[in-house]
Amino acid sequence: MSEDRTNPAELGAELSGKHVTVAGLGVSGMPAAKVLHRLGARVTAVNGGDGEGPRRQAAELEALGITVRLGDDRTLPEGTELVVTTPGFKPTSPLFAAAAEAGVPVWGDVELAWRLRGPDSPPWLAVTGTNGKTTTVRMLACILRAAGLRTAAVGNIGVSLIDVVLGQEPYGDLDVLAVELSSYQLHWAPSLRAHSAAVLNLAPDHLDWHGSMEAYAAAKGRIYEGNQVACVYNADEPADPDTAAPRTEDLVRAADVVEGARAVGFTLGTPAPSQLGVVEGVLVDRAFVADRREQAQELAEVGDLSPAPDATPAVPPAPHNVANALAAAALARAFGVPAAAVRDGLRAFTPDAHRITRVAEADGVAYVDDSKATNTHAAAASLAAYPSVVWIAGGLAKGATFGELVAGAAPRLRGVVLLGADRELIREALVRHAPDVPVADVARTDTGAMAEAVRRAASLARPGDTVLLAPACASMDMFVNYNARGDAFADAVGALAAAGPSEQ
Repeated sequence: MSEDRTNPAELGAELSGKHVTVAGLGVSGMPAAKVLHRLGARVTAVNGGDGEGPRRQAAELEALGITVRLGDDRTLPEGTELVVTTPGFKPTSPLFAAAAEAGVPVWGDVELAWRLRGPDSPPWLAVTGTNGKTTTVRMLACILRAAGLRTAAVGNIGVSLIDVVLGQEPYGDLDVLAVELSSYQLHWAPSLRAHSAAVLNLAPDHLDWHGSMEAYAAAKGRIYEGNQVACVYNADEPADPDTAAPRTEDLVRAADVVEGARAVGFTLGTPAPSQLGVVEGVLVDRAFVADRREQAQELAEVGDLSPAPDATPAVPPAPHNVANALAAAALARAFGVPAAAVRDGLRAFTPDAHRITRVAEADGVAYVDDSKATNTHAAAASLAAYPSVVWIAGGLAKGATFGELVAGAAPRLRGVVLLGADRELIREALVRHAPDVPVADVARTDTGAMAEAVRRAASLARPGDTVLLAPACASMDMFVNYNARGDAFADAVGALAAAGPSEQ
């Protein structure tokens, strides 16, 4: 099969009658199986789990005439001519090893979506990075809407790109897409060619899936391949002399782009030509102006990223959210959006829950939920936003180490409360790098664990401090997901505030 298609009719003719195996069900596997079936392919869907949810999904597919095999996602069905995979499957999966041995190509769901788009499909403004993807994509969508464009935030954000490119309701007649892409999705999407794309940051994450930092970075870098207008990168990323890990700028330099496509940096400092940055509290553009050597366009005030004007008290935006806003603005400007729309879109933006969300204030102490900080890079950004912190941390470490995080945060730490399966790893880093910081340990794992953690944090905090849930770990040891963890934190803070000082 050829490496690129822009005509769904041609792709349908190519797939008609072919045996295609869809690896995995869920948000991306279900629409992939259905569209392949509609295109005339003989589809077999395989899934490792065979619980109640997969069985319901299997019944839905089988009613359409699609073959489903539950409980075995390791064996390649006989006669398979193409595998379309969902993001959860590691490249080392036995299924893919069998496909490689048989000479069977493997596409991701994003690759399938890209090949399915028609000649009039909207262009993609694509975002990836270790942290901040969802926030940046939602900011970008707000800016695009403020410019009067019909758009949607799609992709890894939870909306199947297959449904979007086929114009399924409510995604018909869009002008442009704001697309979040994970490293998993990019690994299996070699044909993707975005209008413009951004890699927000790079830090070790998902190395168990990719196998190495180099492979992880290479997957992220695929988002720049074939960019038409702008490759947006983080100009503030320092080189790492110990690991020689690539920076986002290095990924831009390595990319093969359309002639004339530009490298556009974003920085929290004063921008150089071809960059967006911050000058005296104002977001400014020196990339998409007539004379970028001599001119700068004001876009928005940093205060425009704060909570709504009636929020009490007003909270300055965290530095990483300013960086996210600059990246979103760069992509929007690359698409021709005027400066006023950048300002209006950022003013209209409301962050998703569990992303450095101020929950309450009690006895002069602020309580902030950043349960989405599931790795050390995200937790470091969150900790850097506050001068004096009682830090609630712990969970599943996913192979992470915590020495660098703790060493950087130590001057800000009033105290630490640890919970979760891998809390001892964080404790060891605290002993080495912050030995004078008091540490409370919550060993319990029942539903009351978070309430105890919040009570212990409140006892360590002083007026002016921030009690910050930024776990630096995944949540699945104790919670269904990071949302449930953040909800438990908010509930515990609410109960604490309602009880009053005598009960704390």
